[in-house]
Amino acid sequence: MCTLLGVAGYAWLSHVLMVHAAREPWAVLVLFGPLLLAVGGVAWQRRHKPAALAVAAGVAGVSWVVAHGGVDDVNKLYVMQHAGIHLALALGFSTTLGAASVPMITALAGRLQRMTPPLAAYTRRLTCVWAGYFAAMALLSALLYALLPWPAWSFFANVLTPLSAAALFLGEHLLRYRLHPEFERVSLGAAVRAYRSRSAPSP
Repeated sequence: MCTLLGVAGYAWLSHVLMVHAAREPWAVLVLFGPLLLAVGGVAWQRRHKPAALAVAAGVAGVSWVVAHGGVDDVNKLYVMQHAGIHLALALGFSTTLGAASVPMITALAGRLQRMTPPLAAYTRRLTCVWAGYFAAMALLSALLYALLPWPAWSFFANVLTPLSAAALFLGEHLLRYRLHPEFERVSLGAAVRAYRSRSAPSP
């Protein structure tokens, strides 16, 4: 519940700042500072160099925006946040793929069923798929903003983004048991609850 309230609060604050103070340098720091700190903390904890480099690039970009007086076009702020959140998710998933780490989806699956070597291999590949999906969404966000009119980007961000995430989640859930009927069946509700409690210790 606290996590959901925090996300909702951050989303509302982002909306207010984008509407009323998008061009202010301090607003850019408020919008992107927590995101960079969160990813930077994970990168430091896991000693993940690509994530650390991405955070350094993000800090450099935000510093450049602040030094040049903020954002002159509020639409750019929406794009920066949309792409930045997806890039952070991509890095969050990818940092769990190291040799000394447990892939994120493997850890989630381990809360719901007995882990077997085939399931471990499958959930590792699935973690790679989600990391690639989030990275692709960040890239698409920037490309669509650069190449298409603003309404097209807005439709992508506000309609296609949640639909594509839901389609990947549901599609994988349905396909999993066709590819691996030997896996224990887990309901969608249980999978969502496991994701929400991912910060709790594994049993």
